[in-house]
Amino acid sequence: MKVDSNQTAIDNAVEQKISKLKILFIITSLTSGGAQVMLLSLLSSINRDRFEPTVISLMDKGIYGEKIEQLEIPVYCVEMLAGKPTISSIRRMTELIKQVKPDLIQGWMYHANLAAQFFNFFIKGKTPVLWSIHHSLHAIASEKLLTQAIIRFGAWSSKYVDKVAFVSEKSQAQHQQVGYPKANSCVIPNGFDTSEYKPSAEIRQKFRQELDIADHIFLIGSVARYHAMKDHDNFLRAAHLILAEHPETKFVMVGTNVDYENQALTSLIDSLGIGKNVYLLGQRSDIPQITPALDILTSSSAYGEAFPLVLGEAMSCEVPCVVTDIGDSAWIVGDTGKVVPPKNPTALAQAWQEVIKMDTSAKADLGKLARRRIIDKFSLASIVAQYEHLYQSVIALQN
Repeated sequence: MKVDSNQTAIDNAVEQKISKLKILFIITSLTSGGAQVMLLSLLSSINRDRFEPTVISLMDKGIYGEKIEQLEIPVYCVEMLAGKPTISSIRRMTELIKQVKPDLIQGWMYHANLAAQFFNFFIKGKTPVLWSIHHSLHAIASEKLLTQAIIRFGAWSSKYVDKVAFVSEKSQAQHQQVGYPKANSCVIPNGFDTSEYKPSAEIRQKFRQELDIADHIFLIGSVARYHAMKDHDNFLRAAHLILAEHPETKFVMVGTNVDYENQALTSLIDSLGIGKNVYLLGQRSDIPQITPALDILTSSSAYGEAFPLVLGEAMSCEVPCVVTDIGDSAWIVGDTGKVVPPKNPTALAQAWQEVIKMDTSAKADLGKLARRRIIDKFSLASIVAQYEHLYQSVIALQN
């Protein structure tokens, strides 16, 4: 009997669609941040023949919502005000979950984790729920009171979740100390696309021309939204110290609200007398076109970091990193950069000076080691595979 090839193709397509696993990602917001970048990276690479993702943002769509939609992945926004759920937003959330009918719900960040669990219970669903935690607890007292309450409530409720994925080993250990169970947790670090982030003499030249910075000038960068945990004061005070020894050094700062309209930043820069050496670029969507132009990338955070994406991005571009010892920053950098205590501008400036004084070949070798470390330990493909395996194994346990 002759088999109709068109019918076979249709049958295969139907079978493939039926076998797809619907994953609903619930995230707090889709504005700038490392967690949002990692979600976009995961969704860009996840096997779409096997998984059918949908995203709900509790707040706004932001720049990353638009990028996710460009992947032909549905994005819905509940438009809650921060920490203020309303009857209409609760109703909207419930309707969306019923509409999507997910096989698995993946929370992404603290508030969204609790929302994923709450709404699944609220609609009397038996859908497995996973949490993803992108924060460290170096100093829980430094968090906002609402965030502290959410973290502590999460410690109690996390035992009812199918799996909690931490992006850093240190974050996992810190959360266990406040009551998060070890039995249902795992660590899946952030991953990096080394085909997008890579060294480029052309990009280096182009970006430096944009700011009128000569190639021989040492350029130190910070890529971080304006927030107390990022400790931009530490970065700027260290800049003031290093300029006493190396007055030609330049500093570029990128991130949401890191611009000339930020009076706290500009006042500090003016009081330190370093305005001619510091460039505030604000939020940029072209980070791969900036990072290769740097000589050092610095994370100067005081607390909160778990697994800073900017470090892996810089290392992929063969840019050495100088970091404060928060979250897994020291583990990411390994022996390819410098690690200093937080809230210590003198130590930060000293670490910068050690790199500045290295000869050209030694700095180049350090950069090559950094990129090799990312390829070996944190490639995006291997991290996505870990998430895919987690989703499949959790769903399999339900059947």
